[in-house]
Amino acid sequence: MLFNLNELSKSEYDKIINRSKAKIKKVTPGVEKIVEDVRKRGDSALREYTKKFDRADISDFRVSNEEFKEARQSVGAEVVEALKNAKKNIEHFHKRQLKGGWSYKKGGAKLGQIVRPLESVGCYVPGGRASYPSTVLMATVPAMVAGVKRIAVTTPPQKDGKVNSTVLTACDIAGVDEVYRVGGAQAIAALAFGTDSIPKVHKIIGPGNVYVTAAKRLVSDEVAIDLPAGPSEVLIIADGSANPEFVALDLAAQAEHDPDACAVLVTTSKELATAVKNKKINGIILVANSIEDAISFSNEYAPEHLQIMTENPGKVLKKIKNAGSVFLGNYTPVACGDYASGTNHILPTGGFARVYSGLGIFDFVKFISVQEFDKTALRRLSRTIIALAEAEGLEAHAKSVKGRIK
Repeated sequence: MLFNLNELSKSEYDKIINRSKAKIKKVTPGVEKIVEDVRKRGDSALREYTKKFDRADISDFRVSNEEFKEARQSVGAEVVEALKNAKKNIEHFHKRQLKGGWSYKKGGAKLGQIVRPLESVGCYVPGGRASYPSTVLMATVPAMVAGVKRIAVTTPPQKDGKVNSTVLTACDIAGVDEVYRVGGAQAIAALAFGTDSIPKVHKIIGPGNVYVTAAKRLVSDEVAIDLPAGPSEVLIIADGSANPEFVALDLAAQAEHDPDACAVLVTTSKELATAVKNKKINGIILVANSIEDAISFSNEYAPEHLQIMTENPGKVLKKIKNAGSVFLGNYTPVACGDYASGTNHILPTGGFARVYSGLGIFDFVKFISVQEFDKTALRRLSRTIIALAEAEGLEAHAKSVKGRIK
């Protein structure tokens, strides 16, 4: 579909901007029933929903050591080497995010911050239409780097009840041996509430379809969740210098993820727009009057993936405020970040890049403030503390200081 950006009606514009919100609202009532059923009936509900949605009969949800060995043997050496190389790059990037604690002294007071990893994390790895061993690495390797001790992976089973061999091999390479063959909203509920087979976790991370995203929101008062990572999306800002073949390839690559995936091109070139349209790509093409209009639209859209394919992409980047991950130039397809460059491909979707960052080390740690005062330092700050405590009517707070500085 090709439109002029500046001639869109308000309803047309809003529909593009609010691309996934209506879908999540539509599925939420059904997802709520699944989540509540798993909370009440545990493994019995999991088996029923796995039979219904994945057409697989499951007796034991946890993947055995023997299955790991069989999976590793069945995956070709080239794929194993690719997974190892991707893991190395992901580790290298995320280790640079890892920051230690810090402290400083000021007049007898010592203040600082310590960093501690989360104790347990559940990583959701999508399945169904395709297998995603890359998501295994993106979800688990940063958790490993952060120092999380227990990492559990859930992923939908195949019809034969087994987990995809490449996904299992990726878990093995990442160092994760706790893997469960269950997917969808029911897997999120199992991780949040726990069942006889699947112990609950402290935080759930990972991308998924609208059902998974809705389930994560529903359990967020029971367990911490990461960013809203729903159906995948790309927005490409391009001018007349962009290669139409490359643009079309990148839109097509995004569209193959999922029927709900969003692929959008915003260009200042009518010629480019027509050339891409003639490729018959499933996506939206918008012609903007200026590059400034394209940038403004992109910032409001806040895409998961933003590709800048202009004559001077660095200049455009300076004006970008909202995006999950940015890819500059004609030779940086989203596939680089999806698989092996080292950046994380678990990113905010549906416009949430306005307020969320992509998955990183900070999702697997917590920051604890620490302070230590001697008597001189407490006396120096006492007038401020007492005045504010009394202003709030909290006399016991004030007395806790007064009693120490007499």
